[in-house]
Amino acid sequence: MRTPSLSRNVAILAACQAFFFMANTILITTSGLVGLTIAPNPALATIPLAAQFLGTMLATMPASLLMGRVGRRAGLVTGGLFGIASGLVSTWAILQDSFLLFIGGGLLYGVFAAFSQYYRFSAADAADVSAAADKLATRARAISLVMAGGLVAAFLGPELAKATQNLIPPFVFAGCYLTIAVVALFATLTLLFLDIPMQQAAASDEPARPLVEIIRQPVAITAFTSALVAYVTMNLLMTMTPLAMLACGFAFADSATVIQWHVVGMFAPSFFTGSLIARFGAERLIATGGALMVACIAVNVAGIEMANFLASLFLLGLGWNFMFIGGTTLLTRAHRPSEKAKVQGFNDLCLFTAVTVSAAASGALHEWVTWQPVNLLALPLVLAVITLALVRHRKGGPVGTAA
Repeated sequence: MRTPSLSRNVAILAACQAFFFMANTILITTSGLVGLTIAPNPALATIPLAAQFLGTMLATMPASLLMGRVGRRAGLVTGGLFGIASGLVSTWAILQDSFLLFIGGGLLYGVFAAFSQYYRFSAADAADVSAAADKLATRARAISLVMAGGLVAAFLGPELAKATQNLIPPFVFAGCYLTIAVVALFATLTLLFLDIPMQQAAASDEPARPLVEIIRQPVAITAFTSALVAYVTMNLLMTMTPLAMLACGFAFADSATVIQWHVVGMFAPSFFTGSLIARFGAERLIATGGALMVACIAVNVAGIEMANFLASLFLLGLGWNFMFIGGTTLLTRAHRPSEKAKVQGFNDLCLFTAVTVSAAASGALHEWVTWQPVNLLALPLVLAVITLALVRHRKGGPVGTAA
């Protein structure tokens, strides 16, 4: 049987992760501000961003099933084409001052994002078809190294947003969305070199189980909950930050810098997150990530100075990294090869349903509840995940078990 190069596939996926999060950083930094400019009501400013997550929610299960039929490369390339279309449509929307068209661009971007979320699961597949002996540890390291590709976005994403915001005068931020189209094009071309053979479900010694049976496992419950709470909390606070900083009198460049350090926090730990999981277990890392998110909330509640925004968003990124990669790694232990497409698709469907709701509500929450009280709303969810992870760790046995 042919054994593709694990390092080559991981490098390709990490590069695509970098391209995707460059686009993501540009969009997160600017979408709410564009919404404030062209929306009929300030409370609707984050609706285009919510449309992105709605697109992701609707596309995530079809994307997983499509890749189960045509393979990772063909599926991911298809997703890249939606990214190109999104950037072009959003640019035209700004030129036409069309809020509805800008929402449409967000929906298209959501489809691109749905496919791009599978870079991490593609890394697990690359580990499974490699010659590595310890598949579980290799999966964790491959996932975390692919996620580390997003670190490039921490430096280039905000800088691209700042450099291109006035590229097409007098339409502020139109150039940012044209840049998203170009970045998505680079990701699509890079994916043409991916080499991950399809894994046949028939290769499994055991038949596929019903989805309900799979998701009732303690390991699956912990994995689902950790990833969901990590993403919802991170998305809610990150989406609101540019709006909160604008309300506090900070300039666009200030919020771009804060998002930049947030993305550093999201991806810098990925160079060693896999090793930490292999040594201490995913559950311990999830609990540690939850503690970092609690610290983020405390810093946000403590004040509204530039230092507070910088420190809190950096801590938010660190917490997301540990909780999300820990949850992703746990999920790969919960299913058999024949169950992979439906379990991964269901996981991301639940994840982005919740994220869509949080993104849609963030503009209204900022307008009506305000910044600091919203932080406190996330606290019970994070504390619940910490408790769940610690209980799972005490009952789950040795690192690597899937009970």
